[in-house]
Amino acid sequence: MKFGGFKSLVVAAALVASGSALAQNQLLNVSYDVAREFYKDYNTAFIAHYKKTKGVDIKVDQSHGGSSAQARAVSEGLAADVVTFNTTTDVEFLAEKGVVAKDWAKKFPNDASPTTSTMLFLVRNGNPKGIKDWDDLIKPGVQVVVVNPKLGGNGRYAYLAAWGQAREKGGSDADAQAYISKLYKNVPVLAKGGRDATAAFLQRNVGDVLITFESEVVSIDREFGKGKVDPVYPSVSITAENPVAVVERTVEKKGTAELAKAYLDFLYSDEGQEIAASHAIRPRSEAVLKKHADIFKPIKQFTVGKYFGSLGEAQKTHFGDGGYFDKLFTEPKK
Repeated sequence: MKFGGFKSLVVAAALVASGSALAQNQLLNVSYDVAREFYKDYNTAFIAHYKKTKGVDIKVDQSHGGSSAQARAVSEGLAADVVTFNTTTDVEFLAEKGVVAKDWAKKFPNDASPTTSTMLFLVRNGNPKGIKDWDDLIKPGVQVVVVNPKLGGNGRYAYLAAWGQAREKGGSDADAQAYISKLYKNVPVLAKGGRDATAAFLQRNVGDVLITFESEVVSIDREFGKGKVDPVYPSVSITAENPVAVVERTVEKKGTAELAKAYLDFLYSDEGQEIAASHAIRPRSEAVLKKHADIFKPIKQFTVGKYFGSLGEAQKTHFGDGGYFDKLFTEPKK
């Protein structure tokens, strides 16, 4: 009886140890909506790289949704080892909660943003409404599909790009606010995330133009077939940084800190940057960017800091409860 009990304890301990070792070789990347296909390819490459360099088999799971919704899920207990978002405010939110390091932006190069993107327009094949620039989006009869800026980075960057382009043309903040008010009166419904916006535009046939990340062009071509949409590069747009961070709360429990860091480090490698470029996500590497000039069309860009101070300040002024967005979008549509 005692021997059987001792044997059971040994077996149980072995199972725990086995489970612990398994957990140490498994990561969960919680990411934003339209990065799904990129990280599917990236994970395959990283798993092969890690096996080749470390001789260890690993597994990487991925979770995607609106960036801010994903951040809230992690804050509430979703056991991400790493987060790969499209707005710094979502990582800062987790830093404030003690989920990621306070100095997360200093943990990796380029303020922990290994890639960038920008916002452009996707129109239906042949561009039936003749949309060329921002002013075309506020014309009567044009319906614009965008993500709710209170739910995801895709929507926030679309809003900030629209506001900033008015300033770039010499307008004041009052002019920018007037433009934004007209733009959102042409929005029939606010999408929950980037993929939801694409589905509304292509599958439910809502709207004439979709404002989204540059990378969505490649995703749509691959998922729906080429020729469904035409990309339109406006005269000016915003630089969108894609920040990453290790989730300290999770890696400390699982013992995955080293693996999580290696996973994010690989984003900066030539191979990681090449995979990003293949998904129309702009690499930080100037050499890789130049190599793919056919994918990344020249477009004048401005930074968030130029007109908004930071994404955190923009969050409070424009997207917080009672901010500019709430005021303009609750206005009755005319």
